[in-house]
Amino acid sequence: MSDDILPLDRNGMAARVARDVPEGWYVNLGIGIPTLVADHIPPEREVVVHSENGVLGIGPAPAAHRQNPWLINASTQRVSLRPGGAFVHHADSFAMVRGGHLDLCVLGGFQVAENGDLANWAHAAAEVGRQIGGAMDLAVGAKRVWVVMEHTTKDGKPRILRRCSYPLTAARCVSRVYTNLAVLEVTARGFAVLDMLPGLTLEALQARTEAPLYAA
Repeated sequence: MSDDILPLDRNGMAARVARDVPEGWYVNLGIGIPTLVADHIPPEREVVVHSENGVLGIGPAPAAHRQNPWLINASTQRVSLRPGGAFVHHADSFAMVRGGHLDLCVLGGFQVAENGDLANWAHAAAEVGRQIGGAMDLAVGAKRVWVVMEHTTKDGKPRILRRCSYPLTAARCVSRVYTNLAVLEVTARGFAVLDMLPGLTLEALQARTEAPLYAA
């Protein structure tokens, strides 16, 4: 990959996901990069953001002087509430998840396999998310799952794989992957490349991906 091609940063990845969220969808945002997606949804677009701790209608992160210490998402980050937003019991929140009422869940990930398998949890003390949390429920309860993550590990190993080597969060649940290099759709044929950074070639992207890719 050419040195003049800069991978997206975390906010760039979140903005790219937000661009594709349709009007009227109910969307859960997972821990990590997914929480930033709320900051990039235009206020005029009606997207209802859900958090599993019992918040419906989350808006962008508030300015420091407008933070409510009691209004947080599942990542314990302070959030704002859009007009019409609501608070619900934890059990009711998970009833929304398990009842198939969410149009989309955006999750972070460590690995995604070509058949849609997802590995996104760890129990190492150094990890930010040290337990599986509600990801298993979200991965199987939402109508569709998009994963946002860096394309490779810090030492350059691929995260887009033929088969996951980490313990699975859920099998065959992922429909789309957003990385700092590209947008990939999970299909019966494998990963279809929907979008890439300007100037990046399919060959250069494939060199950083274990699973086979094809142009959509």
